[in-house]
Amino acid sequence: MSRGTWTYAGAMRFLAAFRASERAPLLQVVKTALATTLAWVVADFAIPDGPPPVFAAIAAMLVVQPSLNQSLFKGIERSVGVIAGVVLASGLSIAFGGDTWVVLVAVTASLALAWSLRMTTGSANQVAISALLVLAIGSSSSGYATYRILETFLGAIIGIIVHLALVPPVALAPARRAMDALGEGIAASLERLAHALTRMHSSRELRELMSDARQLHALREATDEALDDAEDSLALNPRGRNHREDLVAMRENVENLSLIVTQVLGMTRAYVDQYDDDVCSEPAVQAIAEELRRAAHDTRRELRITFSHRYDTFAETAPALTAPLVFQAPKGLRWILVGSLMEDLRRIREELGARG
Repeated sequence: MSRGTWTYAGAMRFLAAFRASERAPLLQVVKTALATTLAWVVADFAIPDGPPPVFAAIAAMLVVQPSLNQSLFKGIERSVGVIAGVVLASGLSIAFGGDTWVVLVAVTASLALAWSLRMTTGSANQVAISALLVLAIGSSSSGYATYRILETFLGAIIGIIVHLALVPPVALAPARRAMDALGEGIAASLERLAHALTRMHSSRELRELMSDARQLHALREATDEALDDAEDSLALNPRGRNHREDLVAMRENVENLSLIVTQVLGMTRAYVDQYDDDVCSEPAVQAIAEELRRAAHDTRRELRITFSHRYDTFAETAPALTAPLVFQAPKGLRWILVGSLMEDLRRIREELGARG
């Protein structure tokens, strides 16, 4: 690969570090801008003789988070950090004055205090920043420490009020999309394995089959994170009670899908480890491949996902895993592979609610 290609790839990775996978909701931008503006105006009116209310605006900006639960946490985190930093800096200033070395000692002491109290990273930084500003700027401004505390409280309160007034969003839609993606990923993996069981493969193809199946781990983790975000968006949210049952049902579905992920990975691993070129001619393996296609159908059916393609073999409105699987005993030691596949298939049947 040429040096120019590497340079371009490196530039793209660098830019990707500053870009989110998707834009924040426009409502979030509007709320942040409104809260910041109101915090500045209110603090400037409430404290007319103080310095410009920069920290009230900053507090409001940081407090407006995607969920009300996060906003309250940020408000408390910032307020506690400011008070701790101001108290520490004021004490050192009274005892030793405002020399440069006192500023450095205050920052170090602030970080040490936050570490000893096991404060979060955000709180620890806020303690140090507050101490630094009080000693660096406040030493020449009467009442600076008091103004900073009042501004922070005002900014945090205004940020929370704006967040409440503009109705905090409920993040169920992203969770549903993640769950649908997990279900489709499982169905696709079942179909890939069904196709693999009916033909011969090279070593490279077997490795690719296993690699594709492992992608289900990432889909499952993304779904769990989306559900956690949805639950966080409902906490302390006035609209939360109307959606809690939906969230509970989604978590139950994802738990079932997670169990199927385990079975799919187990079946794929068993097939790759015990593969031989003639296994595709085994009647039992052919029958299992057909059942895997049925399981893929029922996975999509359970999630009620609408797809552009149609199913020629099975009706979309009815479950396909309805009949018991009957076949002759496999030849030689292939019963080990067939037995392993059958046990995992039985568990998938149970998770899909199609016991036959």
